[in-house]
Amino acid sequence: MEHPENDPRYNGLTVNPGVAAPPSVNPYMQRRKRKPLPSAAEMVEGILKGDITMLSRAVTLVESLASDHNAIAQEVIEKCLPHSGHSRRIGITGVPGAGKSTSIDSFGLHVLKNGGKLAVLAIDPSSERTRGSILGDKTRMERLALHPSAFIRPSPSAGSLGGVARKTRETIVLCEAAGYNNIFVETVGVGQSETAVHSMVDFFLLIQLAGTGDELQGIKRGIMEMADGIVINKADGDNLERARLAQAQFRSALRLFPKAASGWDPEVLTYSGYFELGIPEIWDMIDRYFAFVDANGYFERRRAEQSRYWMYETINEQLRSSFYNDPEIKRHLAEGENLVLANRQTSFAAARQVLDFYFNHRQKI
Repeated sequence: MEHPENDPRYNGLTVNPGVAAPPSVNPYMQRRKRKPLPSAAEMVEGILKGDITMLSRAVTLVESLASDHNAIAQEVIEKCLPHSGHSRRIGITGVPGAGKSTSIDSFGLHVLKNGGKLAVLAIDPSSERTRGSILGDKTRMERLALHPSAFIRPSPSAGSLGGVARKTRETIVLCEAAGYNNIFVETVGVGQSETAVHSMVDFFLLIQLAGTGDELQGIKRGIMEMADGIVINKADGDNLERARLAQAQFRSALRLFPKAASGWDPEVLTYSGYFELGIPEIWDMIDRYFAFVDANGYFERRRAEQSRYWMYETINEQLRSSFYNDPEIKRHLAEGENLVLANRQTSFAAARQVLDFYFNHRQKI
């Protein structure tokens, strides 16, 4: 008997049959059919018209690792390239907690007061364990996210150098073709991201905080050598005097650096991103910089250098991918790794053997 409690000997005890468990998935739910992927020509047409949906789908293809997506993305980029290059590209970096995202919200609204369009490419660090990203920078840009002339695209770093690589560079091309004449690239603020961002922007803005060290500490940071402007955030309330002291210290440190290739002398300003104090002064500095590099021809030279740089970076990336995805190379790498772990061969000798095989293998092909 399934329920002995229902036996006549147990008067007054009755167990009713249970209710069948409901399905975990709504049986009335109808799966939505995914829209077919637009052709490259349709994407280009939409991007040139300023269609945000088409722009977003094109950026997704650029970030995709699928080979068929990459082919379409490259075709879209090539067709958009003649319509790009007409924007101010500004890189924004700083230590975590410096207020980059909050500042971009204020900076963006100030820029859009004068018309035009703004695209913000926010790079979010990916987890080394799960490879996932929160992509939450947009939540700190509440007002900018609602502005009809702003396009905010959070992207995962996915293990690339500091969160920016060729894909970010290609996304800039798409945004410019869509009519965005101001591009902000926000870095993750750690590692070597500053080097990669500096190679794709026109103006490099470093956000600092008061109390992060004296001028000697500032000199030791290679990032300051690349900055075209340094701004000290949270210069309000009781922190105002500390911000002014930090401003003096950073100015003192900058005097010890060699002259920049542009001939521009980086300025150090204070502001408050939260209370929106000092924002116009920062943009006056950026306007002066662009006028300066336009006059001496550095702007065009810098853009040409960046194009050459990314050509070689793309070659390096393709060579690396070809090397590690070769089945024969994978086999030799596994053999060499086993010898190294067994202390039967040094790491350098194992690497040399794998490379020698690779070069001989490529010559036979």
